[in-house]
Amino acid sequence: MNFFYHVRLAILWFATIVIGGCLALGQVARPVLTQLEDAAAKIAKGDLTSAESQLQNVLDTDANNYQAMNLLGVVRAQQHREADAEKLFKRVIVLKPSFSSARVNLGHLYAQMDRNDDAIAQLQEALRLEPNRQDALAALVSIWRTQARAAAQAGELEKGLSILLQARKVAPKEPSLLFDFGMIALRMSLLPDAIQAFQEELSVRPDDPQGLYGLGRAQIAFTKYAEAQSTFERLVELRPDDASAHYGFGLVLQALEHAEEARAQYDRSIELQPLQTEAYFQLGLIDLDEKKLDEASGRFNHVLQRNSKHAGAWFGAGRVEFEKKQYEKAIENLQRALAINSSLRQAHYYLGLAYARTGKKEDSEKELGIASQLEHEELERHRGVLRILNLDLSPEAVEAKP
Repeated sequence: MNFFYHVRLAILWFATIVIGGCLALGQVARPVLTQLEDAAAKIAKGDLTSAESQLQNVLDTDANNYQAMNLLGVVRAQQHREADAEKLFKRVIVLKPSFSSARVNLGHLYAQMDRNDDAIAQLQEALRLEPNRQDALAALVSIWRTQARAAAQAGELEKGLSILLQARKVAPKEPSLLFDFGMIALRMSLLPDAIQAFQEELSVRPDDPQGLYGLGRAQIAFTKYAEAQSTFERLVELRPDDASAHYGFGLVLQALEHAEEARAQYDRSIELQPLQTEAYFQLGLIDLDEKKLDEASGRFNHVLQRNSKHAGAWFGAGRVEFEKKQYEKAIENLQRALAINSSLRQAHYYLGLAYARTGKKEDSEKELGIASQLEHEELERHRGVLRILNLDLSPEAVEAKP
């Protein structure tokens, strides 16, 4: 989070609302206000030396002028004197507990120092004091999104989802939060929740290509193929030169068993982005379904030349050999797939079948048992996450919650 960017936005708010309000109430003498206004303008322009001099003059006359102290804290933060800035903001909070700007600035400072829990506490208090402070809300959303994405990248999807649920209580209609929530829900196979989140995001940003792509993928996974087709048609219309849009459109056409139309979309995706693997992989699956085994083998080998750790391509290569009744080669390829990704349920299933064809009954039963267990675990994970999602996120419910 960029402290300086947020503070420059807050300076204008400070000058027009806080100082102006004090003048109207006669709380501060006009010469002092002029110095504060000038100092705020200088900070916004990056002239920290002059701003510091003016603010020090005010504080020499009135050592407890909380407005000057707050602005001097901003100067110290921009001078990378974080400890001094923190002391100044905390002093302002003691002098004027209702002054939300000091809370916001301290929150920004903590975020810049990677003290996110402290930052969240200050920003939440600022919003309690002044619910319409958009700078505090934007900073909170930014921190929560960063935390959720870090959790997702570390494979802690439930943690990321929980963070975003907390954020959505504060900003239920924020499109960036809805998009991030949709992406994590999609990864967790919480497909109705992902679809709803993407749809709500697109109601605010109707032409967002990432939101459309996410919605289309969730609709495919939820077997809502007609809806997915409409989504990808819209995306291709908006982004005709986007390789991923054509790839996604190919996926839905493939699911609808429109193989030739799917091939055309994958070919277009490859034309736009030749250095890729996924369109080649899907073309290999189409070839496999059509029993074009040599063509499928060529596609999977092409993928593996680009990425030797593509578990799906090793699985596809194993399927080709299984269909050719070359069971020993099938076993070898399927084992390679599982060495890369041991959670590929279908790879365990076909490996079990290949072992059965070669008379390895014990190995066959083991692999088929693993495939069955993986299916069971997927269902249990889904049920567990549903308990996390057992929350009412409607605006009415959010407002009613403490």
